[in-house]
Amino acid sequence: MSTLLALDTATEACSVALLHDGKVTSHYEVIPRLHAQKLLPMIQTLLAEAGVKLSDVDAIAFGRGPGAFTGVRIAIGVVQGLAFALERPVLPVSNLAVLAQRAYREHGATQVAAAIDARMDEVYWGCYREVAGEMRLVGAEAVLAPEAAQLPDDATGQWFGAGTGWGYAERLSPKPYAMDAGMLPHAEDLLTLARFAWARGEAIVADEAQPVYLRDKVATPKHPVLAP
Repeated sequence: MSTLLALDTATEACSVALLHDGKVTSHYEVIPRLHAQKLLPMIQTLLAEAGVKLSDVDAIAFGRGPGAFTGVRIAIGVVQGLAFALERPVLPVSNLAVLAQRAYREHGATQVAAAIDARMDEVYWGCYREVAGEMRLVGAEAVLAPEAAQLPDDATGQWFGAGTGWGYAERLSPKPYAMDAGMLPHAEDLLTLARFAWARGEAIVADEAQPVYLRDKVATPKHPVLAP
């Protein structure tokens, strides 16, 4: 049976989760601006409590965004460092999907409109449906003004609103039957999605791990200024 490690630092929450011998354990803290200091010790503590060596890990999953620019970079930096050293593959997972998976786990929501506050008066937005225990994207993820957010064209039934983007609920046209605007991604749910991806053979080599910011103005490096 595979041993998978998952970690996420894309929002104010910092969390890690481990699958070993069929058992899932996790640590989760909301610690804004402390991710860089806390993440590696959190991983070490989790592995020690489970009696697992880092070399026992078969693959490492991580929240690849969207989310805070610095937080996403921290996760990718740590994952690549560990994966290169161990010669292990990695599993990138959408943070919007992680929110949807958490809403399914905690609230039983099978249709979720996930939204993360993107600052700059925008939200990261994605809609998900449950298929055999996995929350799957319907349509595309996007960064947009709250007023532009929409449910999928084929949307029917009730939808649950998950994530800090629902702090803009009055400006969002979709009206969920319930919402949790304080919900943040949790590595336990990231691990669930990673298990599906691992089973499908979707792991990639570490140097192919890329952040997904959705916002081009953040993701595109500035052109160097040429000296006269």
